[in-house]
Amino acid sequence: MSFLSIQGISKAYVGSEGKIQVLKDLTLDLDAGRIHAIAGASGCGKTTLLMLCGGLIFPDSGTIILDGEDLLALSPGARAVRRASLVGFVFQRFHLIPYLNVEQNIMASCVARPVANAHQRCDELMQRLQLEHRRGHIPARLSAGEQQRVALGRALMNRPSLLVADEPTGNLDEENTALLLALLRDFTEDGGMVLMATHDSAVAAVADHRYIYHDGRFGVVPE
Repeated sequence: MSFLSIQGISKAYVGSEGKIQVLKDLTLDLDAGRIHAIAGASGCGKTTLLMLCGGLIFPDSGTIILDGEDLLALSPGARAVRRASLVGFVFQRFHLIPYLNVEQNIMASCVARPVANAHQRCDELMQRLQLEHRRGHIPARLSAGEQQRVALGRALMNRPSLLVADEPTGNLDEENTALLLALLRDFTEDGGMVLMATHDSAVAAVADHRYIYHDGRFGVVPE
């Protein structure tokens, strides 16, 4: 059984120009232990798909099965618990807490789900992400690339099974992009699954499976 199964998902938004169909009857089965990359033009629906898979928004129709359980059939409270225990998010706009420092932002996810040896885990992540020297700095004192790495650390803090990442290398230079991709590969080798949206063809190329948006659907890119 696939770790994440998306079955017949459709999603539309209604705006000033009328109804915009973003996803049309999308079906994908995604395995754990893999990096899955979604490519496509800006505004095509990549972020919508990520938010659906993480249980943050609802589709108009279809089903999302995460680790054998239908996310859409859960109560809001049960879905929040499921999300906190299984999913880590790296948002395109980071959503760091402005008055907390780097260490506190990374550990903020422990509020939703306590982590054993949390301070040790945080120290390990800061070391891997080369953020130790920024430990006490608030987000306003960080570069965009550093904020991106803090967001990744926060997402990994709870040892999730699924990492949902929206343009995770968008603010990183070549060296830090390589560092992040190595972390993602380590994560999948430990059994985790990465679902990421990216505009960067070089980043998409390192994924195990690639999908591209076209005409409201995501198609598989041949190996």
